Amino acid sequence: MTPPAGSPRELIRAAWPFRDTPPRRVVIKVGSNVLALKEGGLNLDRISELAAIIAASRMKGTEVILVTSGAVAAGRGLLRMPKRPTVLSQLQAVAAIGQCALMEAYARAFRTHGLIAAQLLLNRDDMDDRRRYLNARNALISLLEQNAIPIVNENDTVNVEELKFGDNDMLSAMVTAKMDADLLVILTNVPGLMTGHPVEDSSARLIPVVTTINRDIEKLVAGSNSEFGTGGMATKLMAARHATQFGAACVIGDGTVKNQVAEILSGDFEGTLFCPKGTRKAGSSRRHWIYARRPRGEVVVDKGAEKALISGGKSLLPVGIVQVSGSFQKGDIIRLTNEAGEDIARGITNYPNETIELVKGKKSGDLADGAPVLDYPEVVHRDNLVLA
Repeated sequence: MTPPAGSPRELIRAAWPFRDTPPRRVVIKVGSNVLALKEGGLNLDRISELAAIIAASRMKGTEVILVTSGAVAAGRGLLRMPKRPTVLSQLQAVAAIGQCALMEAYARAFRTHGLIAAQLLLNRDDMDDRRRYLNARNALISLLEQNAIPIVNENDTVNVEELKFGDNDMLSAMVTAKMDADLLVILTNVPGLMTGHPVEDSSARLIPVVTTINRDIEKLVAGSNSEFGTGGMATKLMAARHATQFGAACVIGDGTVKNQVAEILSGDFEGTLFCPKGTRKAGSSRRHWIYARRPRGEVVVDKGAEKALISGGKSLLPVGIVQVSGSFQKGDIIRLTNEAGEDIARGITNYPNETIELVKGKKSGDLADGAPVLDYPEVVHRDNLVLA
């Protein structure tokens, strides 16, 4: 893939969605590679710089929610561990030790600017449960009203998925959508999305602007992990897709570059800008809750159903389903894909997988004797469906 002509800064400035009005609310995700020292411990100068930039943004009226990794790196420093542990129980212990040091560093840095730091530890289960989802949102809103800086991290001590995969990338995207933020900034230790792996391909170039995350874009990334964190570019691309799906812009940039965050917030930077996919719609909080929950199964739809869902705004009927996988019940979230394996949507199913298996590919009038009686004509109603 060849980036368009023009310098990265020029192309980003032309596409920057906040030229007239600065973002009202921003989520900044700081990756482990941005905060970790090679020998273990935290880069306190970088935390101080970040706090100063966030404080300046608050003075200009932009609310900031910080999503941070780095607990394991901080714990390694305190324990003088030369390498990141590989045993899960050790990782959990190191994260528990490091979480205190991480928050202490942030609290001290923000205190010099007259700001109070507040910690929220969230798990993926908090997104699946509607009540806990709303409680977390209300807590974040209240903290912003109190002029505090919410600092969100995944609970590494009990949430093993984060330690194995993700590095808070998807958590930051979920917070962005849940809080109706205008911009998600993902700070890592690479310039942005590249045309190839910069270590393996010396000709790899930065892609400054992505308007649509399509299959060509997805092919560029690999899920390789790093010494300090667990989130490769693939998880960052997933996060960008999630945030832009709900009307936010997303930036992936090199957080190890001095003053990078200030440049990003001004719209004059080098990195990758992912443009928002449309605008926010009414009911976006419920739509995000549907999209954020973990799918319990999957149905594959034919081309006719795919067109009806995407272009026609229709519900999913049994006749359009060609394959069912997974074990799920009525009310669970399922993933809808086309026959090429591409995500189309997610939605709340009206039926368990066993029932869908019996009626897939059939019209209601074609059901044989002994087939289950369908209380609803739709497998997934349009009101309970969110397009990918």
